[in-house]
Amino acid sequence: MSQRNINWSVLFYFRGLGKWRLGADFLSDQYTLNYVMATYSKIQISIMNGIVMGGGAGVSIHGRFRIATEKTVFAMPETELGLFPDVGASYFLSRLPGFFGEYVGLTGARLDGAEMLACGLATHFVPSTRLTALEADLCRVVSNDPDTFSSKILNAYTQHPHLKQHSAYHRHVLDVTDKCFSRRTVEEIISALEREAIQEPDEWISATLRALKKASPASLKISLRSIREGRFQEVGQCLIREYRMVCHVLKGELSKDLVERSLQHRVLITQGVRAVVIDKDRKPKWEPQRLEQVTDNMVDQYFKRMDEEEGWEDLKLPPRINLSSSIIAKL
Repeated sequence: MSQRNINWSVLFYFRGLGKWRLGADFLSDQYTLNYVMATYSKIQISIMNGIVMGGGAGVSIHGRFRIATEKTVFAMPETELGLFPDVGASYFLSRLPGFFGEYVGLTGARLDGAEMLACGLATHFVPSTRLTALEADLCRVVSNDPDTFSSKILNAYTQHPHLKQHSAYHRHVLDVTDKCFSRRTVEEIISALEREAIQEPDEWISATLRALKKASPASLKISLRSIREGRFQEVGQCLIREYRMVCHVLKGELSKDLVERSLQHRVLITQGVRAVVIDKDRKPKWEPQRLEQVTDNMVDQYFKRMDEEEGWEDLKLPPRINLSSSIIAKL
């Protein structure tokens, strides 16, 4: 079980005890950390030498320098679990070229280090065998000048790997990605992909359609709207909005996909976590089952402020003053 799934299992355990606010407090701290990292003026270097998913992406992608290796695997697989990409993902996915972020966020596609470098999620690619030497050189630097780190050290170690043969970041695939994932709704995205599959059968299109059709319909629509709104928001605004959304998930009053009671395990879990992590049958019982049953009004509920009767408040981010725009937005 991944660390991200463990985190969600603990959060839903609190919800099962009637203490969803404990989970909200944890995520408030996590999102605040993401914001501080995204707006931090000192140099941060993330070395992503392995799996980078969910919360791991939150503490990696917001840094100024992001190093991938041949062992790196990045994904935001939340829609398969009945959730949505968070930890500021609506900010950094929406900043990827074209509509590649919508593709990554909706399908949960896994990217390797070369693809991360190509799309901008990583700033450098360093072979894992050279990381020890790189870390030693970095520890000897006394400057806090970004150019010193980049031009004098990181660039000396970085390589420019070739994309794998069937990479989703090849030009002809990107053209299809932009053509299809630029559509206004999830239904239109799927219809566009199906037309492409008829005109020119391709394994990437087939895999993409399979991923979309096995994901939670509610999660797909919530995630698409979140990424689209992120295009016009700063990182802090994205995190505040995502916190509202995740609090609705934890409270468990809107969608059965996002929270259901497991009688066997006596906890609250997502339908996707049950299917992928607990029972491992990989047959989630989504409700609603079809995209057309997920109305705009249902999606709207996740983006509204919660009822303050229980003392709930919006995410309070610390003030970050005297920071240049280059510090605030690193992607």
